Formats: sequence, C-alpha cells, structure tokens
Amino acid sequence: MSRIDLDALTQAMVEYYRGDIARINHFLKVTSFARMIAAGEGLDEQLAETVIAAALTHDIGIKLSEEKYHSSAGHYQQIEGPPEAAKMLAGLDCDLELADRICWLIAHHHDYASVSQIDHRILVEADFLVNAYESGLGQEAISNAKLRIFETATGLRLLDFLYGS
Repeated sequence: MSRIDLDALTQAMVEYYRGDIARINHFLKVTSFARMIAAGEGLDEQLAETVIAAALTHDIGIKLSEEKYHSSAGHYQQIEGPPEAAKMLAGLDCDLELADRICWLIAHHHDYASVSQIDHRILVEADFLVNAYESGLGQEAISNAKLRIFETATGLRLLDFLYGS
C-alpha cells in the first residue's frame, strides 16, 4: 500500500520551485537516479518509495536558506528543509512514519560520513551523480568520491557509465 502519492509530491515540488528550472531539473534527475539505484539494489516497494520521496524533496530547504541566509550551503538546507518538507508532506496526507524518515534524510543528505542505511546511501549517491555534473567536478574529485561515497553496485556502475571513473 502506498504511503504517499508520489505523482502528487512531484507536482507539489514543481509548484514549490515554480519558475526555477535548474532546481526542478535537479530534483527530477536525482529522483531518476535514486529510482534506478533502488531498483538495481532490489529494494522492496516501501523502501523504494521512501528513497524516491526523499529524492524529490531533498533540496526543499534551498529556497528558505537563500531567503534567510543568502546561501544555499548544505548545512542551511539541512536546517530549513525538514520543517518545510513536513508541511508539504502533511498537506499530501503522507504517512507519518514515512514523513519522519524523509525529513531525517533531508537533514542528512549532505552527511557522507555517517551513512548506515540503504535509503540514505542511495540518496547520497544519486545526489552526487547529478551534483558532479552540475558542479563540473574534475576526474580526481570523482575518483575520490568513488572511494569515499559509493558502495552500491548500481551506483558504482552508474558513476562509471557517466564519468568513466
């Protein structure tokens, strides 16, 4: 049984970032990679749903971070994102346990050191796959990330396909 309508969440995020094509494209790309990694790693339906919902909303804190702090730095996103996501998720009648996990993932999606759960791992890997391109990371940084960040077979395969690392 679905704990949230992912199509409605996608639409809500597009509306939230109305007019900001770069941000919309970013979360849609991260979501696509998260979905691919989740499928490749054989996640069950509920865990895949968690990963996809977190990927859709992972950067929801950027808008408030830029308004409040004039910065989109990761630590500001991780502060501002969870309360903003909680409001959106509640408005979509999201299961409370799922909403709590999504908010936790948003608050930790820039934390590479303490990844211990597969949903967190997949979100971090999917976000990196997109950020590496959008930030113009060089091959050395990508190779370092391959050693430090990536653990899933699917994420590693995608990293190699994209960046030839």
